Amino acid sequence: MEISFKNIVTVSMILFAVIDIVGSIPVVIEIRRRAGSIHPEKATLTSLLIMLLFLFLGESILKLIGLDISSFAIAGAFILFFISLEMILGIKIHKNELPETASIVPIAFPLIAGAGTMTTLLSLRSEYETMEIIIGIVLNLIIVYLCLKNLRFLEKLLGPTGIGVVQKVFGFILLAIAVKLFRTNVGI
Repeated sequence: MEISFKNIVTVSMILFAVIDIVGSIPVVIEIRRRAGSIHPEKATLTSLLIMLLFLFLGESILKLIGLDISSFAIAGAFILFFISLEMILGIKIHKNELPETASIVPIAFPLIAGAGTMTTLLSLRSEYETMEIIIGIVLNLIIVYLCLKNLRFLEKLLGPTGIGVVQKVFGFILLAIAVKLFRTNVGI
């Protein structure tokens, strides 16, 4: 098992684009506004647990229902494609209903460790070492924790325009990643 710094950076960037904590700041702000507070530690640790469980057990679950990693990676490419379109075009393809209270459920799942993240984790397993992925997860969750902990500061710092620009840039990166995942697993 050879761990590559370049691969860790690549995995981290892919996960950063998919998790999109910066693009999710407006949603988190709204959840905090409605509930009064959020718990960054609980949200981050729950997200870590969900991601690690899916990283290690996701493939077994797929085998149990008769799917291979390549098929799941292609499906993941479509999900990433639609997420990137939402980010770039500012449209919502799926509906998110915000609950009245901010528990770990709306923040940790599905906001941080949602379907796109889980699909990406399995897709990454086909190209990268498990330890590189784990390091990428941990690095991203450190960023997630810092963003959640400093939400008021980030809200003031970025402003609506800054948040929009960052969201569009990461949407474009995510779109390119989706195309690459599709091409790699289809064999084009």
